[in-house]
Amino acid sequence: MLEDTQQHCCATHSTTINTHIKYVFGPESSQKAIFDNIALALIDDLLHGKNGLLFMYGITNSGKTHTMQGTTQEGGVLPRCLDVIFNSLGDLQAKKYVFRPDRANGMDVQTEADAMMERQKKDLMPLTQRTTSTPRRKEKEDFSNIVRVPDTTRVNGLVEDNMYSVFVSYVEIYNNYIYDLLEEMPDTISAKFSSQNKGVGNDPNALSLPSKSLREDSNHNMYVANCNEVEVKSADEAYIVFLKGQKQRKVAHTKLNTESSRSHSVFNIRLVQAPLDPAGEEVLQDKNEICLSQLSLVDLAGSERTHRTKTSGDRLREAGNINASLMTLRTCIELLRENQTNNANKIVPYRDSKVTHLFKNYFDGEGKVRMVVCVNPKAADYDETTHVMRFAEVTQEVQIARPSGPKFETGLTPGRRRAHQMYRKMLEQEGTPRASLPARPAVITLGPPFPALQMNDPNEDVISNLLSFLAEREKRRNILDSERLRKEEAFRLRLQEFERETEAVRAANLDLQKEVDRYKKKVRIFENEKENINRGHGEAFRGLQNELAEKDKKLQKEMQERDKLRLALKGVQQSEKERWEKEMGKRVKANKMEYENILWVKNAQLDQLKQIVCGSGSGDVLPAEEDQVMQEVEEPAVRPKTKPTLNRSQSPPPKRTAPPVKVRHRRSRSTSNAVWVDHKPASTLNTETVLQPVGPKKKKTVNTPSVKDLKNTDNYMVTHQEEDSKGEVETRIYKADVLTTRGGGRSVQFTDVEQLKTGSPTNSPPTGKESQMKMERLEAKRS
Repeated sequence: MLEDTQQHCCATHSTTINTHIKYVFGPESSQKAIFDNIALALIDDLLHGKNGLLFMYGITNSGKTHTMQGTTQEGGVLPRCLDVIFNSLGDLQAKKYVFRPDRANGMDVQTEADAMMERQKKDLMPLTQRTTSTPRRKEKEDFSNIVRVPDTTRVNGLVEDNMYSVFVSYVEIYNNYIYDLLEEMPDTISAKFSSQNKGVGNDPNALSLPSKSLREDSNHNMYVANCNEVEVKSADEAYIVFLKGQKQRKVAHTKLNTESSRSHSVFNIRLVQAPLDPAGEEVLQDKNEICLSQLSLVDLAGSERTHRTKTSGDRLREAGNINASLMTLRTCIELLRENQTNNANKIVPYRDSKVTHLFKNYFDGEGKVRMVVCVNPKAADYDETTHVMRFAEVTQEVQIARPSGPKFETGLTPGRRRAHQMYRKMLEQEGTPRASLPARPAVITLGPPFPALQMNDPNEDVISNLLSFLAEREKRRNILDSERLRKEEAFRLRLQEFERETEAVRAANLDLQKEVDRYKKKVRIFENEKENINRGHGEAFRGLQNELAEKDKKLQKEMQERDKLRLALKGVQQSEKERWEKEMGKRVKANKMEYENILWVKNAQLDQLKQIVCGSGSGDVLPAEEDQVMQEVEEPAVRPKTKPTLNRSQSPPPKRTAPPVKVRHRRSRSTSNAVWVDHKPASTLNTETVLQPVGPKKKKTVNTPSVKDLKNTDNYMVTHQEEDSKGEVETRIYKADVLTTRGGGRSVQFTDVEQLKTGSPTNSPPTGKESQMKMERLEAKRS
């Protein structure tokens, strides 16, 4: 229904999904009539442990929000639901903080003492000591001056032996994101949420709230994670919570509506009920006995066409998300109807929208679903209204199974709350302090209390009523007595049977005990025999152990002596070996020198003979000349060589067999003009030869090359020196090309090697004294 200031007539159409009952309300219908026909049955289900869902559906500017909220003089569906709930509960409500949300869509229960401590901590704490995780608003709204007309309707039939508590939460679905409207604004908020969740609210300076996620609890029910749930104890307190959340809801001005809802709002009412303990004083401390029921009041945003609302920018994006979510809702309803009518098994796309995903459990049969379809009789809205009514017609054909309500069968005595109250009141009247009151035992009543015995009218039949009451009471007593006797007899029979079974078990136990004693005696005999055997074996074992220890000592001593002897022999062997090695070295050196001298003498003689033969020109040699040659050969170092006195051609002087200088080496071919990296280790020695390797002109000498050194060059050379078997220094220069690898690195590929060798002359002439000694040894051998 629209507000009266708009002066529009409207009709509200309500349909119940899974029934064919329809209610049509005109503009003259009151909010009370709409509530009684639509929402009162949902309240009754909520109080009896069943879930409910109520949708407000329609195009924009059709009166959905007004039907949900109403005015202060004539409240809508939501405030009347709160009034009826708390009117029905009355004194059956539990104290605050007895029930606590477990943050997983469930409830925990705690004792009255713990709840009192929490109340003192949170409610009775001074304002100066209170700390909150988020700062409060600078300007706090005051809703205490709101005056409204409450609804006085109440629902009967509640379980009096249960304790009840009401929790409310308020969320909105904006641009397919879920926000908690009861969450207080922080001073600073992440830019991530600000950019994604930017919207327009009633407060132009308001910041965006962080979005929430959907989760599934242990019973496969969907819920909003980390959502604030407020425990309320009156309808006014719950309505104030709703108004606080309404201040943060996204609304905006469009061409068709001055305050158009830009989001889907969901106001959840959760009723928690649990049975009392056997004394009827506190809630039973068993989480499994807690019953949770929920009523969700959903105010859907209206579908709209952009060519009529003239929206752009953020309003256009909001309209697109609203229409998409409503289209997903229609698709889910149509697929449900198709699956039921055609016996199909198509997948319902609940996850395409947060609205359908949040309430998919209701469509699967977890509660009653009702929809209020609001229409606007304006001619310009005819096409959109037609689509809305067709969708409402489709919803009537969907059948959803309704689960049965919970049954509180705890096995405890009914009426224990009232009996506990009467018992307390009686003891207080007698003067017993309340703190010292004992726990009340279970009470069996004989029926209702006595009727009024005061006679106000002579014609009043008080005596007959009293007689009938007493007769009924006596009848109840007789029934209870007979039932007591029957139960006593049954108990006596069971007790006798139990005693017989006990006697049989006792007799069997005696037989077993005798057998056990017999086995114990055998065990003791065997243990004594075992001890005797162990004692004899122990002495023999100790003797063997002592003998083995003595032999181990002897063996260890022999091993030590053997090791000493081995070390001594090894030292003698080593010293003898060194002595023989020295002696053999001296002998080898002496033999080597002797053979070298003999070889040198023979070479000298051959040279002299060669000179004589080459110089004479003929084969005839005189005796005198032969003696002169022999003398010159035998004494080459005593007297200088002179020309022969005979008239023969002069022989050339003997040639020296060893060069006067060191062997020359060829030049290095490292004469390239490219840039080279010369890797020359720090231990490289200079050869000091006449010829030196000529390296490239452009080179960089390093001791240890790095990747940086090879980065800007294409040539590489490394110098390596080693000593050969003759003790000469051999130098090798390895050349390589530096190539670029596929991975962007550098690799070295060797292409050439140059070898330089440094050595001394191989044959040096002996001195004169050495030559004379060699000649004497040669003559001695000849003779």
